[in-house]
Amino acid sequence: GKIGKNLDKKISRLLKGGDLIGLKKGLYLSERYLLSQSDRKAYLECLANILYSPSYLSLEYVLSSYGLIPEGVYTFTSVSLKSTRIFENKLGTFVYRNVKEELFCGYNKIQKGNFSVYSATKAKALFDFLYLKRNLSDDYSYELGGGLRINWEEFTLADVKEFKSYVNLSKSLKMKKMLKEIKRIKNVN
Repeated sequence: GKIGKNLDKKISRLLKGGDLIGLKKGLYLSERYLLSQSDRKAYLECLANILYSPSYLSLEYVLSSYGLIPEGVYTFTSVSLKSTRIFENKLGTFVYRNVKEELFCGYNKIQKGNFSVYSATKAKALFDFLYLKRNLSDDYSYELGGGLRINWEEFTLADVKEFKSYVNLSKSLKMKKMLKEIKRIKNVN
């Protein structure tokens, strides 16, 4: 109707003027609100959860924050129950990868100032990353031994134990092999 048309016009004017930021179809953010956030990173992490829910931060973004991979990661990578999606907007790139329901676990609710952020544990972020990775060598020794540049010093024996629980949940042969190789690297039985 007429109200909808006028609203569309107003929204596109605000978007052009930079007062509004388009996040995805039908979801906008006011520039003023964004600028009023003292902890922009926490806000964006919270936003990553909201943009496509249910989801939690994981994969490269979380691996990088724990120092498990050397690169700084500026893409917000998450795991979701919904199909794989990418949203690109003025605030960044938000990537969502799908896992089956029984693997949608291993994350915590972290309070960051005014925001609650759902984020994978270190072990689950690595599990999700390796579980969803394609085109790997046969025994994974290349990738785990240096190809993926994983900093194994940051992966504790408790992390290995937790990783194992997700391997069992996944019933995946690939992940069983991965676990074996990780144990060899970490020198544990």
